[in-house]
Amino acid sequence: MSGSSTAPDDDFDPLTALGALVGKTPDRAGGTMNLLLSHMLDTAAVAEVIWDRYLARRTRHVIDEIAGGTGRGRSLFTWLCGIHDCGKATPAFQRRLPTEAGAVRAAGLRWHEPTAKRFEWQHGRAGAHLLQRLLTEAQWPDEHIAWVWPLVAGHHGFFPVAGSLKPPSRARGQAEGDERWAMVQRALVRRLTDELGLGTLTEITPALVPTRATQLQLSGLLVMADWIASGERHFPGLADLTSVSCDHARERAARAWTELGLRGGWGDISEPTPDTFDKRFDSEPRPLQALALDTAGRMESPGLLIVEGPTGEGKTWAALMAAEMLAARFGTDGVFVGMPTWSTNDPMFREVRRWVSRIDPSLAPQVALLHGKKTFNKDWSALLSEPPRARLTAFGECGEAGEAPDHSSFSQVPADWFFGYARGLLCPFVVGPLDQLLFATIRTKFVMLRMAGLLGKVVVLDEIHATDVYTSQFLLEGLRWFGQAGVPVVLLSATLPQPQRQALADAYLAGSLGREEYTADGLRHPAGYPSITAVWNAEDGTGPQSVAPNCSSRREDIPVTVELMPEAFPRPEADLAEHRAARTVADAAVADRLAEALAHGGCALVIRNSVDRAQSLYTTLREQFGDQVMLLHEQLPIGSRADRTADCLRRLTPRPKATPRDRLVVVATQVAEQAFDVDVDLLITDVAPIDLLLQRIGRLHRGDGLSRPDGLMDPRVIVTGWAEDEAAPGQEGVRSPLDRHAPLFLARSESLYGRYPLLRAFALVCGAATDQRGWNLPGDIPALVTAAYSGNDDLPVSWRDVARASRWQWEAEQRQRAAEATRYVLTRRGDKEGATLAGLHFVAVPPIGGDKGLAAFIRDRDHTSEAVLLTTTDYGYRTLSGIDLPEDGAVEGEALVDDILATTVDLPTTCGPLASESLTAPPGWKDHPRLKYSRALLIKRDGTADVSGRRLRYDRRLGLVDVGPLE
Repeated sequence: MSGSSTAPDDDFDPLTALGALVGKTPDRAGGTMNLLLSHMLDTAAVAEVIWDRYLARRTRHVIDEIAGGTGRGRSLFTWLCGIHDCGKATPAFQRRLPTEAGAVRAAGLRWHEPTAKRFEWQHGRAGAHLLQRLLTEAQWPDEHIAWVWPLVAGHHGFFPVAGSLKPPSRARGQAEGDERWAMVQRALVRRLTDELGLGTLTEITPALVPTRATQLQLSGLLVMADWIASGERHFPGLADLTSVSCDHARERAARAWTELGLRGGWGDISEPTPDTFDKRFDSEPRPLQALALDTAGRMESPGLLIVEGPTGEGKTWAALMAAEMLAARFGTDGVFVGMPTWSTNDPMFREVRRWVSRIDPSLAPQVALLHGKKTFNKDWSALLSEPPRARLTAFGECGEAGEAPDHSSFSQVPADWFFGYARGLLCPFVVGPLDQLLFATIRTKFVMLRMAGLLGKVVVLDEIHATDVYTSQFLLEGLRWFGQAGVPVVLLSATLPQPQRQALADAYLAGSLGREEYTADGLRHPAGYPSITAVWNAEDGTGPQSVAPNCSSRREDIPVTVELMPEAFPRPEADLAEHRAARTVADAAVADRLAEALAHGGCALVIRNSVDRAQSLYTTLREQFGDQVMLLHEQLPIGSRADRTADCLRRLTPRPKATPRDRLVVVATQVAEQAFDVDVDLLITDVAPIDLLLQRIGRLHRGDGLSRPDGLMDPRVIVTGWAEDEAAPGQEGVRSPLDRHAPLFLARSESLYGRYPLLRAFALVCGAATDQRGWNLPGDIPALVTAAYSGNDDLPVSWRDVARASRWQWEAEQRQRAAEATRYVLTRRGDKEGATLAGLHFVAVPPIGGDKGLAAFIRDRDHTSEAVLLTTTDYGYRTLSGIDLPEDGAVEGEALVDDILATTVDLPTTCGPLASESLTAPPGWKDHPRLKYSRALLIKRDGTADVSGRRLRYDRRLGLVDVGPLE
């Protein structure tokens, strides 16, 4: 039997055998097999370029300390990346390549094929197993072997548990190989180490065990180097061992890096000076902006900086300047700016691009807009004058049969390596939805790539108050990792309840201190508003530090009049006709109020808590105002929504004018709640939790010096979306809702926010409306938020029974939702003080289709399905723009693909989160890189389509309308 002997032969030369071991098959190496040693040296050479041209100063310093001193980190990092594929030097891997296996046998290496082929042994786990033996022989301490082997075991996306590394026992040595294989494995590692000029394995023994966050970053950078070195265009196969050398690998790596256009961020930058702000933004800093920059400059080590201020205070510029200061002080290279939704990213992309271009004009092209709908951003699209198709052969990824990553994003952007699967966050400067950061906190495949892209940057997150209890668990997980890695983080919010601010600081400090749980009992909270809260863990060992300065607002407090506008809700058992009648009455009331208020012109914003309410009101208002009404919501095709949003921002951007603006009414859902920088004269809004309500009010009278019509000179908000219950006994003649039974709210509002937070907010609204004192904003904001979230049962006596029951229900739901989220976060409860990455993916999130699939894990409510809209014809399909497609729906040309994807729309929440799974796609999309994961909602000639038991109708003005259940 072949391979039955385990004794080495005198004539066997392990170095000669290295000339037969396969690293990349011809189909993955440009037509010629690439030797294993060649690929490992290629990867090590790419790692050297990453060190020299990409890594942040802080990252290099940390790795130097791990390696034992300045200059040693580069060698250790290079070796770790190069050694990643050592597990391919086994029969388990080499036998899988029938054409090349003969040469391996001819070199004197043996295995029993009938036995070996019955058992799989993934080469990452094999490499980890071999390293455990080889590093033990080199007298590495156990604690260093323990953190190094997961880097090798996990380089295909998942970190296994230690118990899964060994070869299958039933393979009887045929997976790992006999003594000849052991000789070759030693020779391979020795040759790699010698080629890199590192001496012996013992000489590169690390000095310190890195934190788990640094290990995860190293793992991601290892994958980055491996994927670059797997690009067959720049690393064609070398099948002759005499052609393989480190010098040649370095030439290949340097050329690949340059031709791919890869680079790091700003490198080492100087700390901003007093005049830097004006150089960046052509403006003198406002008080909050100056305070943010000053506070960032006083932080002794990387930490968390929370900026709280009202809408229009300049928090974005404050955050960018704070990020520049923190990067200069602590050696980070680049920035991630996270926004609540994709639509709010677009104006931020413009701001960040201008900011970095003022730091260094060569940096502007390095700013990435990272969301799937970026092609509909006109600024982004203008930069893509000749968008080529990205190709796997140019970029490279490493995969074994059956585990190749998803390439669905390849054709969506120019030929830029950073935009391959899971790589977007590795771009030097990134603007994207908060979701992109949250994806890095899920126990999913290749999470190390996502996290590596964040851990060398400054992280800036806007509208942080908008995260609910479920999504917050992923944010807190991210802050824990950032704290451990020493990543400076800047959070922006209109205002935060004290418990939320405390939780954010505790999470960051828990990571910095390496604790499972931590409470910063001495955390300082702001005493005024606007404010800054900064926390960090002092490097001198004195523990967590915090400051919480405040400053004056750029604007004096403005009295805002608060008015109540009740509706008449139909009875719970009412039929559809009664509900429609009630809706008609409510819409007419709003129309009458707007007609009166806008009689002399002006601009109004109406925010409804549901799409159907917005569509219904818009239909009514068009009868009265015609084209002076605009509709914005989630169920518009994204192309149309992007155009409408841009038009809205253009017409309502706060800027001083000598003449009044044209009359305009914008009817919107919560899309107008976040990062919607407009100025309106009047606001009508459904009731919402107080922090969100104040955010909506932030759109009111935002600009100074505008000419406003008579009757709208003073800011006024009208709160609707509620109904009066009957009066409490003895109070039948009293009209104040505070003296009646607890009010009723829309079912949609309660499902979104919970009845208890709505009651707390509405009590404050009623207090301001009934005694006509209103609110003085922004000064009253902290007190209002504190009152709403204090936990005190200081509601009207007639409300208390309802409020108490609502509170119990709401708190129970909050606990349940938080617990549900912890099932998916990167580190499980009880594992947050783990020393290594071993088993990090135990019970991993299953592989799913790109970002759309991942979004289902970070959202537990209102996670909607998407579909592309097509109309049906007698012969096949037609786009909404009127272009006929072939019978199979095949699409040619990027312009037509963009035209189709511009009709992507969120399906109504009533259809359920899995609605798109019941849809199909034209057969011609099956293998299309940009369309293969899309599903089509086929609109019939009457404009309707049926999904999940609901009848939908598409209307050019209204978007996708839910007509109702199928009869």
